[in-house]
Amino acid sequence: MATVTIRHVSKAFGENTVLQDFDAVFGDGEFITLLGPSGCGKTTMLRMIAGFEKPSSGEIWIDETLVSGGKTFVPPERRGIGMVFQSYAVWPHMNVFDNVAYPLEIQKKGKAAIRQAVEKVLESVHLTQYAQRLPNQLSGGQQQRVALARALVAEPKLLLLDEPLSNLDAKLRESMRFEIKEIQKRTGITVVYVTHDQTEAMAMSDRIFLINRGAVQQEGTPADIYNRPLNPFVADFLGKVDFFPGEAANGKIIFPGMGGQSLPYGGERRGRVQAAVRPENFVISPDGPLEGTLETWYYLGDVNDCWIRIGETLVRVITGGYRYGTLRAGEKVRLQVRDMMVFPDDGSLEEILSIQT
Repeated sequence: MATVTIRHVSKAFGENTVLQDFDAVFGDGEFITLLGPSGCGKTTMLRMIAGFEKPSSGEIWIDETLVSGGKTFVPPERRGIGMVFQSYAVWPHMNVFDNVAYPLEIQKKGKAAIRQAVEKVLESVHLTQYAQRLPNQLSGGQQQRVALARALVAEPKLLLLDEPLSNLDAKLRESMRFEIKEIQKRTGITVVYVTHDQTEAMAMSDRIFLINRGAVQQEGTPADIYNRPLNPFVADFLGKVDFFPGEAANGKIIFPGMGGQSLPYGGERRGRVQAAVRPENFVISPDGPLEGTLETWYYLGDVNDCWIRIGETLVRVITGGYRYGTLRAGEKVRLQVRDMMVFPDDGSLEEILSIQT
């Protein structure tokens, strides 16, 4: 398989810099996700790894081979990659077998070798029984699996996927997430996956590179980025979170918007802060330090989605579905906080959180 080394890569189109100083190593057999809002530079980075774009500066190595940098440029077909695009790009006039076999026919492999390779990869994506069907006889998920099989059939060192599930409905997206991850585990192939969907990134990745405005905001495992975000943008983009302005002093944070109520705080920050709390980290508890009124709640089966007013502030609280029937609109409740992230407040939060496109 392959290791990808990206050394201080930047990319500009004219005067517009879309990616700046990307520096990373993607390990052999890792599942790497480039995550971020539309236009952040993630697809540009993928296309440079593939060889469809050239870096404006910096170098890209696949294993020990320099593929882009300086005067060196290795074309896509010589990089040992497989690629799956957002559109399925399966040929409508070819059946499933012939679609998957096409890359091997281009390489002028023998018929017996082609049949053996295609049958093996069709089995891995659970399409053996559909080998003779045309694309218009397949569902969207099956067509995407054809595209995945075609990318894998030549046994590439590196698999690149550019938002491959965005055209599928929610249920198919969920099932395909697990199928792609299982194929990656079985084959041990290195995967670089582009998406704007944080659920996909969380479910599939060994490491996530969260990008915004052409710069990596944070890199780490899904648990690291979700639980220990480096800045408010990361906290907001990866999961649900609410921000509460407060004043940190004397071992607590006082929240003016909550009528002066406070939470204990043992951190190092002082002065104006933004406390960030995910809805699942609020707990309705009789001895909680915050008191409010339950305005409304929605029963969603597995959870209750509650809105509690504390002073002038509406607080979102997600509790277990087992509490169905125990909650009443208008009742007084108290809240504890299991986990809280605290960021300095320099007045730029609204601008930071608006940068989503």
